[in-house]
Amino acid sequence: MNKETNNIFSQPAKSDRIIVPKKQANKELSKSLAEFVEGRVLTKRNLSEPNRSQTQSWIPTMSGLARVRERAKKDPTKSFTALMHHITPGLLKESFQNLSRRSAPGIDGTTWKAYGDSLEDHLEDLYKRLHGGGYRPRPARRVYIPKEDGTERPLSILCIEDKIVQQALVTVLNQIYEPDFLGFSYGFRPGRGQHNALDALAYGITKRKVNWVLDLDVQKFFDTVDHAWLLKMIQHRVKDRRVLSLIMRWIQVGFVDKAGKRIPQKVGVPQGAVISPLLANIYLHYVFDLWSHQWRKNASGEIIITRFADDVVLGFQHKADADSYLKDLHLRFGKFGLKLHPLKTKLIRFGRYALSQCKQLGVKGLETFTFLGFTHYCTVKQNGEFKLGRRTQRQRMAKQIKLIQKEMRRRMHSPVKEMLSWLRSVLLGHFNYYGVPGNINQLASFRDEIVKRLLKTLRRRSQRSKLTWDKFGPLTNAFLPRPKVVHEYPEARFRAKYSR
Repeated sequence: MNKETNNIFSQPAKSDRIIVPKKQANKELSKSLAEFVEGRVLTKRNLSEPNRSQTQSWIPTMSGLARVRERAKKDPTKSFTALMHHITPGLLKESFQNLSRRSAPGIDGTTWKAYGDSLEDHLEDLYKRLHGGGYRPRPARRVYIPKEDGTERPLSILCIEDKIVQQALVTVLNQIYEPDFLGFSYGFRPGRGQHNALDALAYGITKRKVNWVLDLDVQKFFDTVDHAWLLKMIQHRVKDRRVLSLIMRWIQVGFVDKAGKRIPQKVGVPQGAVISPLLANIYLHYVFDLWSHQWRKNASGEIIITRFADDVVLGFQHKADADSYLKDLHLRFGKFGLKLHPLKTKLIRFGRYALSQCKQLGVKGLETFTFLGFTHYCTVKQNGEFKLGRRTQRQRMAKQIKLIQKEMRRRMHSPVKEMLSWLRSVLLGHFNYYGVPGNINQLASFRDEIVKRLLKTLRRRSQRSKLTWDKFGPLTNAFLPRPKVVHEYPEARFRAKYSR
């Protein structure tokens, strides 16, 4: 790293500046159907009017944040030099309430409940240290979670105070960056979720001229984010020295290993940190979103884009555009320290005319791709029209069943009603996410597997168990929910949300 990047407050050189194109007006966006597919929420659900608490300290805070949002939206080139004063005791308290009650404690061992026992005193002390220069983030506690491909994902567990301050700063920075982020970005944004991204992708593949799908996988994205580039990107909009200092300390403080030694982090952002999703969106906004949006303007055919964090799917009308885009994307990512996974990144024939094209070419079978836990495949309706099929990803369902079975064994000697109550919440959560049209068979299979393992677990409670299906079946039917489709068809829900 050169001398310029050693100073976290240094201004980026002109040659390194990232050109930020002027944001299009909503009227211009509505003229393009491609942008309509990736549109924003309606005005009546505008996030510039957040829910306000009844506390007096909270009202001035949100009024100030609303003004920040208006300024950011009005002038996309404006830089904010004073933001820390928006982090008030009211915002810190609201941030504490927004944290998960069951989250694991950091290296200090303080839980959410323990910190809340003397909340006012703790927050008053935190506020004084934060604005007096005495606040210092602590290193994270590192745990490893197995991934579907057999590798492990490092997860950083922060202390409760670091979570509170990060949550507060995310609330402030969202007012600046939400007007900047493009419509096809869905991950970890207020008012947007996985099913919004799934609807947009399904609508684009079904209604636009998509013949090829490019499934992108960024290799170890969170572990390879370049700190110097990230700082330059943030400085386009944020020039507050204290905010920049906080962000750099959070991503560089590192973690404590098993021997109790602190390992500083020289590259990447910690997975599990509250602020990491926002930093990831900022990084990809400048590296991927703006560049891809500009690239497709010069393409020969239509291109649709759907991004949820570092999970990206693109649809192309022409294969030549897809090949050219992928070649240029490798060069673009290489400049910013990112790489595409060579095995998980793939270009496949997919879309409304894929089945007929394969018949003409003599190709048997179409490839599939996965996105946000669903395997997407091409099929047809009863009248022969194209239909986008979606089913639960097989590897993810198998992994979830194994985890549930492991928890069943731990709860094996608990009361039966207590275990059934827990399983009921597990099944409802599964159905609420995977209950999309066309996936009812997978939902039923998931429930059947859980019921079979539950019967086996209950029989193991005693060597003389006489529990039969005649006794067990009515019990599960009474307590456990039946599989059902929770979500509407993507086209209907997408048109209702983006009626413009």
